[in-house]
Amino acid sequence: MEIGIIDRLRSEGCIFAEAETQLLISQAGSIEDLMKMVEIRASGVPLEYVLGFTKFCGLRIEVEQGVFVPRKRTEFLVQQAEALTHICDIVVDLCCGSGAVGAAIATDLNKIVLHSVDIDPVAVKCSSRNISNIGGHAYQGDLYKALPHTLRGRVNIIVANAPYVPTDAINLLPQEARLYEPKVALDGGKDGLDLQRKVAEEAPQWLASGGYLLVETSKMQAAQTFEIFAKAGLTTRIVRNEELDATVVIGKN
Repeated sequence: MEIGIIDRLRSEGCIFAEAETQLLISQAGSIEDLMKMVEIRASGVPLEYVLGFTKFCGLRIEVEQGVFVPRKRTEFLVQQAEALTHICDIVVDLCCGSGAVGAAIATDLNKIVLHSVDIDPVAVKCSSRNISNIGGHAYQGDLYKALPHTLRGRVNIIVANAPYVPTDAINLLPQEARLYEPKVALDGGKDGLDLQRKVAEEAPQWLASGGYLLVETSKMQAAQTFEIFAKAGLTTRIVRNEELDATVVIGKN
């Protein structure tokens, strides 16, 4: 049966058919469940949605169809945020999606106060499941508008994996992202930087003195993101991890 599943997945273009087969077998409650999961995966649905979870920073993060699946490269954003975070800090995760970034920071550092925000109600429900057990709070709304006003001027760390794909480039994304992930989690506007502008512009009003804003961006867009941060009055630098193909812009208030 295992070989048959591998062949079925491989025939549908699954590059890692062997590894995916092992994951599907490990998560299936019965033969019937397994075959159903195999057919759903073979139809093109991303593996993470079929399984109901993904691994991120060593954590099991629940995901469901309609919620952005966290990428390996975003672990670099977590690493950079953790290096600047202290016990009892207030951390805000904007455009949180599944809540993976905030969950990873809170799990590794323990005693922080985590607030996660997303405009999509499906994402907020999903993030709630991933952060409630570590004391996190999830809010639905448009960026800072969703946060309690009592946080204004008191936030130590703002992290944002805001969508940064230019609208015209959406059609160039891999099929799994293009067809199954929510457009609101991918589309960053004409130049891909619309959300980053909004995040940076209001950040100084919410950050404590000496607080940090960290945003994931692309290597090609990093210089523009830098200028956006600088225009907002933040002391800015760019950090890069070639192995993960990950770029983060960091601004200090």
